[in-house]
Amino acid sequence: MIRVIPCLDVDRGRVVKGVNFVDLRDAGDPVELAAAYDAQGADELVFLDITASHEGRGTIVELARRTAEQVFIPFTIGGGIRSDDDMYAVLAAGADKAAVNSAALRDPGLITRCATRFGSQCVVVAIDAKRRAEGDGWDVYLNGGRVPAGRDAVAWAEEAVARGAGELLVTSMDRDGTKDGFDTALLGELSGRVPVPVIASGGAGTLDHFAAAVVDGHADAVLAASVFHDGVYSIRQVKEAMAAAGVAVRPIDDEGI
Repeated sequence: MIRVIPCLDVDRGRVVKGVNFVDLRDAGDPVELAAAYDAQGADELVFLDITASHEGRGTIVELARRTAEQVFIPFTIGGGIRSDDDMYAVLAAGADKAAVNSAALRDPGLITRCATRFGSQCVVVAIDAKRRAEGDGWDVYLNGGRVPAGRDAVAWAEEAVARGAGELLVTSMDRDGTKDGFDTALLGELSGRVPVPVIASGGAGTLDHFAAAVVDGHADAVLAASVFHDGVYSIRQVKEAMAAAGVAVRPIDDEGI
């Protein structure tokens, strides 16, 4: 089954959304939104503290704890996780998985330590990728898309999985917030190289985009933020459109709104 995942980018305890990783605006309380998406039939949730790595703040452990009290679907917490102890704190607070990005690029051994301690199924490696100006591939960025990492996205994805990542959350910086559609070329390249699930992120704008990420990009899950936060589409509408396109999704029961 292909998963539909709302993403909640968190800044100072509030959900925010921007375009191309900038021009952030307030989109609501994270726990309230999470509970609403749970009721609507979301398969999972992802929380990303988008300024934690940049500003040197710690992980959002308290948010994980509050969310676990009200949400009954799996959720991932990311942002500012710099050690396996940081990941432990997030998982112990109730998160099902934890995502690493900048810290893993600086210290790839972090992935191995976390996978060894908690199992690969708990370790998500987030990759922020931007197409090179020459158009011959994608570069990886860290610190919320602010700093080039000097790594090729495909090579980094392969290394991350080899080190123990159980899942990749791949965001196209070129498409983020633009509503122009997922970067299916990027997704297809990565999905063909790694044996773990790839979550498509960045660019959802129409219902057709979600199915395209799976059919053309071979993604295992689709993630979006603004189209859900702004009420453009509901989880039900996305799932119905994907099912109509022949994509297998988990049905929403009659209580889902």
